Amino acid sequence: MSAVALSQATLQEIGAAGKVAVPSYDRSAVTPGIVHVGVGGFFRAHQAMYLDRLMNEGKALDYGIVGVAALPHDKRIYDAMSAQDGLYTLLQKHPDGHMEARVIGSMLSVLFAPDDPQAVVDRMADPSTKIVALTITEGGYLVDQVTGEFRADHPSIQADLEPGATPSTTFGFIVAALAKRREAGQAPFTVQSSDNLPGNGDVAKKMICAFARLIDSDLGAWIEAEVAFPNAMVDRITPVTTPEDIELIADEFGVADQWPVVCEPFTQWVIEDHFPAGRPAWEDAGAQLVDDVIPYELMKLRLLNASHQALCYLGFLSGYEYAHEVCSDELFRAFLLRYMEREGSPTLPEVPGVDLDAYRHELIDRFANPAVRDHLSRLCLESSDRIPKWLVPVIKENLAAGGEIDVAALVVASWTRYAEGVDEDGNAIDVRDNDKERVMAAAQASKTDPVAFLRMEDYFGDLADDERFTAAYTAHLASLRERGARATLTEFMEG
Repeated sequence: MSAVALSQATLQEIGAAGKVAVPSYDRSAVTPGIVHVGVGGFFRAHQAMYLDRLMNEGKALDYGIVGVAALPHDKRIYDAMSAQDGLYTLLQKHPDGHMEARVIGSMLSVLFAPDDPQAVVDRMADPSTKIVALTITEGGYLVDQVTGEFRADHPSIQADLEPGATPSTTFGFIVAALAKRREAGQAPFTVQSSDNLPGNGDVAKKMICAFARLIDSDLGAWIEAEVAFPNAMVDRITPVTTPEDIELIADEFGVADQWPVVCEPFTQWVIEDHFPAGRPAWEDAGAQLVDDVIPYELMKLRLLNASHQALCYLGFLSGYEYAHEVCSDELFRAFLLRYMEREGSPTLPEVPGVDLDAYRHELIDRFANPAVRDHLSRLCLESSDRIPKWLVPVIKENLAAGGEIDVAALVVASWTRYAEGVDEDGNAIDVRDNDKERVMAAAQASKTDPVAFLRMEDYFGDLADDERFTAAYTAHLASLRERGARATLTEFMEG
């Protein structure tokens, strides 16, 4: 029996087969209330899933999602989601091999911004839109890593700054839509970031307001005063969907889905409860609504995200392909726990209601889930957007407090070694980074100038001038080159 192509017209047939849960609500009765920019796997495994939970309880039916595929390379996902009426399969993979499949119906449609940018602005400006949500990656906020200010000279936004321009970027869409609402005397929507940044809502506010002021200073001031930007912490490991995943869902569940999403069972969402325009009852779907997200955010960024960086380069250089392989290796498990206990956790404030020791061990168990098959190549992506935000603050706080920095120094050294672009067998490494040429050039330069990599001040600040850190870093880097990743890690953990 062949798999059934997923669409609104086939939902009933798929549900009747009994292998996949489908929406119990009438999607034709759902109206748009959220515009979400960035319709990749994480958003679809996380916020869209929470909303689908609510809708299956008969709630939040006026908060349907209109997705925005903002970039030219998003055409493929736009085509897939449009062909499937916004529907997709979410497949949870448990460590014991058990799988659960559900069709998510909370995304009503997707707009392809490069083809019709005005449609995006109009959808955001519509009074029914209460929230504009973002998963645009850490680098999408255009933060200058040295000053913390908006990169007003970034090439991506120059066309949007021209007088009378039709916007083509996320910032341009949001500001143009808010301008329309202001001119019409309508209340603004809330801007909700779901990206892995410390104070992601605060960062979104600062950058969007800075962009708006370059267009209209009064508009920028109005946005700063009137628009809510709640912070949030988001967590769910969501690897890249593979052809094998698509085949698995067709074979095991009878659904032909062009772009399903695979994820772990664990999910967490901690949200600052600041939504003047209204919001779904996220707490009824399992989210935590709090007054201050920052402790939870720092816990996740400095333990989970930084640990991903700690395992990915060393794991790759040691010959592993997947995160679960690395975290099934006792040497690496001990290394990650050492980082979290001795370096990451001492920089954290008290996290209400969280047992940090249990959280640390649970993280390693999550990483070790063999069913998820999270590629190390995914974790190694865009390091220049990640290390400075997740690990460098840990290093700087520990240096200031006289704390330990040796694990972090090894992690940074492993990034440098990875960025040289050749593995330990002489094979080319496909380094993928928004700043690839400069990062790789700095890694090469460090062969003759040991701290050349650290002199990228927009990523490391003044770490190149810190003798304690550079001594540890250069020793690790020399060992990685001379003896390899595993031997270096073994000696480090035995020392």
